[in-house]
Amino acid sequence: MNIVEINLENAKQYLIEESFVRPVLVDFWAEWCAPCKSLMPILEKLANEYAGAFLLAKVNSDEMNMISSQFGVRSLPTVMLMKDGQPIDGFAGALPEKQVRELLEKHLPKLWEKNVNEAQAFIMAGDFNSALPLLRQAYEESKHDAAIACLLAQCHLELNRIDNAEAILTTIKMADRDAHYDQLIAQVELKKQAAKTPELIALEAAHANDPTNLNCAYQLAIQYNAESAHRPALELLLEILRKDRNFAEGAVKKTFMDILSALGKGDSLAAEFQRKLFTLLY
Repeated sequence: MNIVEINLENAKQYLIEESFVRPVLVDFWAEWCAPCKSLMPILEKLANEYAGAFLLAKVNSDEMNMISSQFGVRSLPTVMLMKDGQPIDGFAGALPEKQVRELLEKHLPKLWEKNVNEAQAFIMAGDFNSALPLLRQAYEESKHDAAIACLLAQCHLELNRIDNAEAILTTIKMADRDAHYDQLIAQVELKKQAAKTPELIALEAAHANDPTNLNCAYQLAIQYNAESAHRPALELLLEILRKDRNFAEGAVKKTFMDILSALGKGDSLAAEFQRKLFTLLY
């Protein structure tokens, strides 16, 4: 339940007892109050957006005059945030959504924290594919929080997406680089070294000796992808397409698209190379 209408029978339950479970935002309003009617949709929107993180309790002050008096309401609308049976914040008058949101953010968990908690549970269970989209969303919504960036990089490393992990880690500011960051950077280097198989080394040497050999470049791209070096694989495939869009009877383009699909929707590397392919083709 996100929103409740208060009456004499449920007032104690929802205004006091519920506030020991989660914050309760109490909206004192009346039918004749125009500012009340402009504020209420904002409060209802936020209650639904926060999806139960707080309860919006609506008190019609004309009908529940005794309750309004007990709370010391002197003007409408009046909004109080209750926690552990006591008002801890509030305001009188109709505020814009931005200011109401700011008040809530002072006292409520961030919306993206739920995603992080769920992602951490998936990580503990070894389900990195399920953790990844939750962390991507939290990473964006938190405006690139460093701790979330490390968790996101960790997932990419566990899935052998070394380039993705390294790209995310490079965005973390020096001041935010902690022991977890150092550990992840070390893992990136180890994985990059381990990825250099004899087959890859041989193909890199052949490509370096004859960069114009598109078949060699294609085989190298396939080997890069097989060893989870997705960025160099995509770069090579894109270079081949620049020279011959139908090379290997369209197999290069298909391989390119298959890699993007495997990376998944929302992957930053996939989005980057989708744009590059679109620019090339159109």
